[in-house]
Order: sequence, then structure tokens, then C-alpha cells
Amino acid sequence: MNIVLFSGTTEGRRLSLALAGLGAAVTVCVATEYGREEQGEAAGITVLSGRLDGAGMARTVRGADLCVDATHPYAVQASETIRGACRGEGVPLLRLLRAACPVPEGAAVFASPAEAADWLRGTEGNILLATGVKELGAFAPLGGERLYPRVLPLADSLSACGAAGVPASHVIAMQGPFSRELNEALIRQYRIAYLVTKDGGRAGGFEEKAAAAKAAGARLILIRRPREDGLGYEDVLQQCREMMGCG
Repeated sequence: MNIVLFSGTTEGRRLSLALAGLGAAVTVCVATEYGREEQGEAAGITVLSGRLDGAGMARTVRGADLCVDATHPYAVQASETIRGACRGEGVPLLRLLRAACPVPEGAAVFASPAEAADWLRGTEGNILLATGVKELGAFAPLGGERLYPRVLPLADSLSACGAAGVPASHVIAMQGPFSRELNEALIRQYRIAYLVTKDGGRAGGFEEKAAAAKAAGARLILIRRPREDGLGYEDVLQQCREMMGCG
């Protein structure tokens, strides 16, 4: 059975290994070379890296028996493009969606990074951005001196921080996962008043960030997860097993 898996997440990597172990020929698609490194190599798995448009995704899924979208819960545009490609090529699609976490008491919740940034204009104090480098532009108007973005230690990420006017001394270039203790230490070290994050679920370290903010006295600013239907890891794996005749 030929399965195309759009990944770049912890559960995507886990699923690819499970499917290959069942005998499927798995093509894993990731957006970046960093994603390729994280995926690693394993028998039965072919890894493709690079961002794809609709036509590229259509070519990739063409002829596959199944496609699984295991991209990040906030990768709305990517998921929409994957759905369109599968619909056009007549390929069955499963959406693997990690469970959301409860919203912590006292968190300020916003529908978008732009809304969160607009609210933060009326506040004072340092801001730890744990939303990913793609969202940095929404917060740049607040002034680089207030911002402490935590980004992957990649050249593109560092360049984006510089372009947004963030001083080099404010850039926290680290690769997760991050424990509650490390999150708390960063909040205290940089005297953070607001921690901005997304609900990346348990796999994305959301609970550790929320607990650290509470312990260190920082206000948690949450970008609301887009509404989307999907299945959990075990349900997706079971459906794949049934399609492969594994029971």
C-alpha cells in the first residue's frame, strides 16, 4: 500500500514508522530541511522536503492509495491545499489532529496573532513569543525592545528576527522540547510579563509553557486553534491497519 504522509510533527513521524513497520511504502513530505533531519531515515520511508503548491501536492499524491495530513494544527493553508489535491486526484484523505489542551484560567485568548498584538499595544513589559517565526511580523510593530522571540536555531529564523527589528540579544534560538523548568527559567531571566503561544497540544509542550507562565507570574496569551475536524493518532492508525488488511 502506498501512503503519502504530510508531516513535520511528532505524531507524523511516529505514524510514518508505524505504517512502514506494517509494510506500507510511505512517502513523508516535510516543508524544510530541518523537518527532514527531524524525520530521519528508516526502511520503507521516502522523505521529500520543500514547500509545495497545489500542483506540487497533486503530483505527489497522484496514484497513492491513501494520504494522511499530519501537519500542525495551525497549518490551515497547508491543510486546505492538501484537501484540494486529494479531492482532485481522487485519493482518500485522513486528517491526524492532535488533541487540544484546556484553556488555563486567566489566559487571554485571541483569534489571531494580529488581534493579540493589537491588545498588547495597550500593555507594558517584555513579551516572550513562542508562536514560531512565521508570526513574528504581526508583533513587530510593538517594538523590538519588548520582544523576545524563541525560534529554531536556523539562519532563516535569525534573519527574520533581525528584519523585525529584534535585537540579537533578545533572540532565543533553541530547539525544543522545553521543560516547565526551562520555560520558567527563560521567563525569569528575561523578566517576561507576557508569554504568547499557540495551543500545540501536549506534544507541542503547551502544558509546560502554561505551567511555567503561572509559576513565574507571566500572563499567558493564547492564539486560538482554528476549528477543524480530525482523528487522533490511534484512530488514524487503526483505519490504516484496516485498509491494509491488518485488522
